[in-house]
Amino acid sequence: MLRTLTALSSLALTFVSPAFAQWPDRPLKLIVPFSAGSSSDTIARIIAARMGDALGQQIVVENRVGGSTVIGTDAVAKADPDGYTVLLQSVPLGVNRFLMNALPFDPVADLAPVSLICDYPNIMAVPMSLPVKTVREFIDYAKANPGKITYASSGYGTSVHLSGELFNRMTGSGLMHVPYRGAGPAFNDLIPGRVHVMFNNSGAVLPFIHGNKLRALGVTSSKRMAALPDVPTIAEAGVPGFDVTGWYAFFVPAKTPPDIIAKFHKDTVTALADPVIRQRLDQLGVNTIGSTPAELAAFLKSEMDKWGPLIKAAGIKAE
Repeated sequence: MLRTLTALSSLALTFVSPAFAQWPDRPLKLIVPFSAGSSSDTIARIIAARMGDALGQQIVVENRVGGSTVIGTDAVAKADPDGYTVLLQSVPLGVNRFLMNALPFDPVADLAPVSLICDYPNIMAVPMSLPVKTVREFIDYAKANPGKITYASSGYGTSVHLSGELFNRMTGSGLMHVPYRGAGPAFNDLIPGRVHVMFNNSGAVLPFIHGNKLRALGVTSSKRMAALPDVPTIAEAGVPGFDVTGWYAFFVPAKTPPDIIAKFHKDTVTALADPVIRQRLDQLGVNTIGSTPAELAAFLKSEMDKWGPLIKAAGIKAE
């Protein structure tokens, strides 16, 4: 009897679903609901190229922008759960349900978590022409010009938007929000001073700071950035308790076979451990993670618990 049970257990362990046995036999599609050339897009393409080699199939990145990431995310939520459609998402997945009256998908029920890829601080950056050099000077400048100082974002619900909103509420600066369809158009107005400040992803801002096109006043995380050791955290610079960290993660449609999710997770972690990939991500100012699906599920819930009450209290709504 024991020998029979052992044999059955071995069969169970070696059983592979028909879907997984042939997966992948064609290119995969990675939906990125952020604009081409953004930090999100760059990170997606870096990892997709490495994982494509591991899977033996190309991973094609498709930028599907619109609706504060809703359009691209909905496409994945409604895609066939066959392992050929993947989503790169970020903070909007955890906050859009609070910003909008209704979503065409459920961010928890309609998507299966794969792995938290990385997290990163944002950088509070201003045009070189703005007559401020510290966070404290910026706050004083904004209060001296009520209703005239604007903060740009790459769209509603992004960490860029929420960083600015939290800063606004914690300092009483009276900043006016100007949302853009992606970081590129926002930078086009920020650099010449048509808008006054942006709390954008570190990877996207660093080249402008190193090129003396923007001035860094502070970083949004609780710790300083290695790439900008002389730039204080916003909390250090006069806003105690300020702490915002962005993130990126992989999701697939709900009901995707567990063995496919496990394989995709394993290859994600392997890609993130590659020294070449890690170096490229380090240059973008992000911290690689590579969590388990369960850890990502718990993290997404914690993001909803963190931002939901703030969004409700502030009365923020996507327009």
